Order: sequence, then structure tokens, then C-alpha cells
Amino acid sequence: MELLHETGAGELSIAEVAERSGVHQATIYRRWGSMTELINEVIMDQLKDTSPIPETGSLRGDVEAYAEQAARDLAGPYGRLFLRAAMVGGGADAYYLVERGAQLQTMLDRHADAPTLLELMELVLAPIYLHLLIFNTPFPPQDTKRLVDRLLKPAPA
Repeated sequence: MELLHETGAGELSIAEVAERSGVHQATIYRRWGSMTELINEVIMDQLKDTSPIPETGSLRGDVEAYAEQAARDLAGPYGRLFLRAAMVGGGADAYYLVERGAQLQTMLDRHADAPTLLELMELVLAPIYLHLLIFNTPFPPQDTKRLVDRLLKPAPA
């Protein structure tokens, strides 16, 4: 994580990781196969440690807790790194995004009448991420309740 933070995902090399960790490059290639695979695993480990999927007992509680944590994560020291890594790895190579999506789906599946994962991403997570990308400032965690309200508001009769 330190090297990713220092150099960025696009510039980081296996040679730099090997030098910093004190192992031979072949060891890293044998374990991960590529820089993309290594970055994916490092990011998933970081997310598991710092941003577990909440289980509050209610749909609103779970979504609010996750949204607030996502906003705090992006405001933290590795927020821009997570975004850059996703953009550099992108697509099917960014399996940590797929894994996180599966974890969020499991969270939604615990609740009857939950929105879809796509709705959660479009109405809650996308504004949080886009705020950082477009305005270059983190989304205020205290404002995430407004996004969740938009997601969970009752359908018009």
C-alpha cells in the first residue's frame, strides 16, 4: 500500500515491490503472476481490514453505514489510490471491484424489498466516487444519508 501510495498503480513495477519487500521478483511473479493481480489482492485486503460490509439489522442501517464508510474511505489517505487502481486495472482485471459487488449483493439479499445492486451503485456510490473525480474533493460523509433517502424513498402511488 505504501508503494502504491508513493508511485501510483500505473507506475508501480514488480521490481520495486521486490526491492521494497526484500524478495526476488520471481517470488512475486510465482505468487501473483502480474502487477494487476498483486494490486487487486492488496486492495481487497485493505478493504476487508478497514471497510467491512455492515450488518446492522436493517436495510437502511446497512446502506447508510456502508455509504458513510465509503465516503470516509475515499476521503482517507488511500481514497485516490483506490480510484486510480480501479481506473488503471479496470474491467475484468479489477476483480476486487467484482468481489466488492458480490459482498454488497449479499448485504442487499439479507433484506426484503431491497434495491438492486445497480440502483445502490447509481444512486449512492456513484455520486460519492464522482464527487472526488470531478470536484477533486471527498464527498462529505454526513451527506450520505441524503443519497440513501433517495435510494430508499417509497415509490409514488
